[in-house]
Amino acid sequence: MKRIIYIALLLLTASNSKAQTLTERQELTATAGQGEYAPMWHMANRQGLGSEKSFMAYARVGAGGRHPFSKSDIALDWDIDLVAGLNMASTVFIQQAYVDFSWKKIRLSIGQKERWGELMNHRLTTGSLVESGNARPIPQVRLDLKEYWSVPGTKGWFSIKGHLAYGRFTDGKWQKNFVQPYSTEKSYTIGTLYHSKELMLRFGNDKRFPLTAEMGLHMATQFGGTTYNTNNKPGKTVYSPSRLKDYFLALIPLKGDEAYDASDQLNVAGNVLGSWKGAITWNDKDWALKLYYDHAFNDHSQMFWEYGLWTEQLVGLDLKLKNFKWIKGVAIEYFNLKNQSGPIYHDSTQAIPDQISCRDNNYNHSKYNGWFNYGQMIATPLCSAPIYNKDNTLTSYNNRVEAFHAGIEGSLLSWLDYRVLMTHSNNWGTYNDPFQEIMHDTSALMELTFKPKIAGNWSITTSFAFDRGDLYGNNYGGLLTIKRSGIYKIGKKK
Repeated sequence: MKRIIYIALLLLTASNSKAQTLTERQELTATAGQGEYAPMWHMANRQGLGSEKSFMAYARVGAGGRHPFSKSDIALDWDIDLVAGLNMASTVFIQQAYVDFSWKKIRLSIGQKERWGELMNHRLTTGSLVESGNARPIPQVRLDLKEYWSVPGTKGWFSIKGHLAYGRFTDGKWQKNFVQPYSTEKSYTIGTLYHSKELMLRFGNDKRFPLTAEMGLHMATQFGGTTYNTNNKPGKTVYSPSRLKDYFLALIPLKGDEAYDASDQLNVAGNVLGSWKGAITWNDKDWALKLYYDHAFNDHSQMFWEYGLWTEQLVGLDLKLKNFKWIKGVAIEYFNLKNQSGPIYHDSTQAIPDQISCRDNNYNHSKYNGWFNYGQMIATPLCSAPIYNKDNTLTSYNNRVEAFHAGIEGSLLSWLDYRVLMTHSNNWGTYNDPFQEIMHDTSALMELTFKPKIAGNWSITTSFAFDRGDLYGNNYGGLLTIKRSGIYKIGKKK
C-alpha cells in the first residue's frame, strides 16, 4: 500500500500537466435486524462489505486522484480505501489500494480494486457466474482494454475487449482462524495464487445502427499455495507449485506434471472455472433493451456441448429508460445451476475406458476448498457461502440452485432514488450432500437514497430487507448508510 501511494504521488508531481482531479469520501454503514442471519440482500453484491450477522457496522474513508499527462494519451488513476468494522470478517482492512496507468484504451492496473461483472447492471442483477462483485477484491496485476477497441479496417463494426490478470489471495490467515475450532479435521489454504482472463467480441456499431451483439469467454484459476489437512486427513499437507511453468498452466489450462497431486494430473492444474457469455442489445434514443446469457462450467466439464445442451446458466433481460426518471432500469433473470452437467462422474479405467466428467461441484474444490474470498462467494451469491457454515467448513453446502429474480430502480423525486430487488430460489444442496427436501427461499430489498441539494455532498441511504423460507430462515433487517464525498480540481487545463 505504501508503495502504491508513493508511486501515485511521485507521478502526480513529475508531470507539467496542471489538470488534476482529487476525490475524498467518508462513509458510515450499520445494519440491525431480527433473525439468525442478516438478510441476503444486505450482504450480497457489496464487494465483501457485508456480514452474515444480524448486526454489523463499519466506517470507511477513501481518497483518490486522476492525472492526465500533458501532450499525451497517458493518464494515472489511484485510490486508497480503508475500512474499520464490527462483526465483519476483519476488524480493520484495506478495501482498495491501486494505481492505474492508462494509454488510450489500454490500462495496467496494479493493486486491489473493486470491479463488477460484465454485461449486467450490477445494481439490479444477481451477479455474473465467475466474478460478480460479491466478495472483497483480490490484489492483482491486470492488463486490460477498458473499453471496446474497434479493429482497424472494420469501421467500428467489429470490436474487442478483454483482460489478463495474476494476483494473490490474502485470506489465508482468515481461513485458518475460521476452521481453528476443528483445525485437525478441516482444510484451509494459504498463499493461493489467482489468475483471470477474458476476451469479449462485439459485432455492430450502435452509432450507425442500434442493434449490437456481444460474446466472449471468461476463465479464472486458483493455483499455488499450501493446503493443510486436505481431504479431512489430520496432518496431511499439500504443496502446490508456483513456478513460471505453473503461471503458464493457469493461462492455458493443462494437466499438472509430477509436482502436482493425483487429481491435478488427471484433470487440470489448479481450480479452473469459467463462463461463456453473450448479449444482444437494441440501443435506441430513449431506451435500451439487452438480452444477456451466462453459462458456467467447471474445469473442462461442459465447456462445450459434450453432454448435451447447456443448462448451467443465467438468462437476463435488462431495460434501461434514458428519459423516464420514475423508472430508470428494470432487470429480470432466470438462474439455473441444479443440473451441473448431470449426476454421473467416472474417471477412465482399464475396465471402463470411457471418461464421464459430469456431477460437477461448482465453486467447490477438493484442495482449494472453493471459489471464495474471506468466506464469501466470488461468483453469484445465490450459491450459499461458507461464512454461513456452523461447522466452520470452507465449502458451499448449496450450489444446486434454481432462482427467479427481478430488480427495478429509478427516482421518485429529483433528490430521492429507489431500488427494489426480489429473488425466489429453490435449493437442492450438492450432489455429495443433498438436502432431504428442496429448500425454498424468498429474499427482498427495498432501498431509498436521499440526496437533497441543501445537503451538498452528503447522502443517506436506508433500506429494509428480509428472507423468508427454509434456506436462511426468516430474517428481517434495516440498513443505514451516511456518505460524504468531495471532488476537487487542481490547476487549469492548457
